[in-house]
Amino acid sequence: MAGKKRKKGKSHSTRPVSKRPPSWCSYTPEEVEALVVKLAEEGHPPSMIGIILRDQYGVPLVKPITGKSITRILKEKGLLKPIPEDLENLLKKASRLRAHLEKHRKDYHNKRALQLIESRIHRLEKYYKRKGVIPADMKLLH
Repeated sequence: MAGKKRKKGKSHSTRPVSKRPPSWCSYTPEEVEALVVKLAEEGHPPSMIGIILRDQYGVPLVKPITGKSITRILKEKGLLKPIPEDLENLLKKASRLRAHLEKHRKDYHNKRALQLIESRIHRLEKYYKRKGVIPADMKLLH
């Protein structure tokens, strides 16, 4: 197995090389920040905000325009959730799988899938505790 990436294939899009905002983007940093805050107040998670800005507003990337990431903008405005989005999605997935395994106790394939998801949660939890994103005493599973 090459590398530590847990993905298959490489047919994803590539990000722009330049760190400066493109010349065709007419938004000011303040306008982009206002859009990010507005979308967050509507209840969209950070990943969805990036997609909406790209598809509906023509903003390719927030960081080159504002100098800050979407999560940093939300943190400054006090709109960031206590648990990061990727970790929250894994926790939801694990709880759905646990509910499934309550009904179907002999589903060994999904028992294994739950083990893999839980190990991913533990790895991510360890990383976020080390970075100080979540409190060191927080327990997410069991």
